[in-house]
Amino acid sequence: MTGQCTLSKFAGDTKLGRVADMPEGHAAIPRDINRLEKWADRNLMNFNQEQCKVLHVEKNNPRHQCMLVATQLGNSLEEKDLGVLVDNRLNITLY
Repeated sequence: MTGQCTLSKFAGDTKLGRVADMPEGHAAIPRDINRLEKWADRNLMNFNQEQCKVLHVEKNNPRHQCMLVATQLGNSLEEKDLGVLVDNRLNITLY
């Protein structure tokens, strides 16, 4: 089962997440990003593609490339959010 994506917005940040442990989940990620692009376009919102990153979690993740507005997104080994640093192994550090 692929389920739904998770979208969160806070101030100027937007996060899109999904469990992609099956091929169907991997295939759904580009569709989720496309839906997000259409939503942003309808709401006259732009994304700064240089700041958009993909955090692949788990060591066996195939790390598929993601595109946003025809730009390949970079990968990240860790991300900071609201005082918490999370890495690709789900280690959490407060900062």
